[in-house]
Amino acid sequence: MQALLLEDDAVLSSEIALFLESKSIRTHKAEDGEVFLKMFSENQYDIFLLDINVPKVNGLDICKTIRETNAETPIIIISAYDGIEEKKEAFLRAADDYLVKPFLLEELLLRINSQMRRQAPKSEEKEKIVIDDLEIYPEDSKVFRAGEEITLTVKEFQLLVLLARANGRTLSKQYISDEVWKNQFQSTNNAIEVYINFLRKKIDKNYKTKLIHTRPGFGYYLSPL
Repeated sequence: MQALLLEDDAVLSSEIALFLESKSIRTHKAEDGEVFLKMFSENQYDIFLLDINVPKVNGLDICKTIRETNAETPIIIISAYDGIEEKKEAFLRAADDYLVKPFLLEELLLRINSQMRRQAPKSEEKEKIVIDDLEIYPEDSKVFRAGEEITLTVKEFQLLVLLARANGRTLSKQYISDEVWKNQFQSTNNAIEVYINFLRKKIDKNYKTKLIHTRPGFGYYLSPL
């Protein structure tokens, strides 16, 4: 992680940097606003730590400048000002947090970690359809029954997913034809029956609980009942 610190107190700046470096946070220091803005324009950072009362360009103005081009990187204000007006102004300029001096370095680390957790991309869980001991992963085109992977053709897989997503409802042959085959052939009914039989041999044949069922005159459904 890369942090950019704006702090004109050389002793405090060094203490913060040494502490964060010991926590695997590479900390780059700027003693005034102009130096900070130059570093900001030339490099990428994961978090900004800004004192307010610094030479040349103050921390609140820098916060505003950052937000004009960077809406996401966390900004933590670290300041001796503890009045509500300063805090209000900081948050109006889109700072993410405000820490009043003096503070414990461990608290600063907690605040940094909290901001970085919020920034971490949330993993998107892949769709998983589970019916009894049948597991279907539509995005990966994988099917498992009782933990054993089953190999299906493209059309078999499309048909299985269609039935599984119906949540036990009966699907007519016409509906299946429209969704899976897009009416690309004439003998739709026969073809659907053939593919249903293919699926039964692969999905049901070797298992006690049968999942693929026929509702005579209406169509097919997938259910453990």
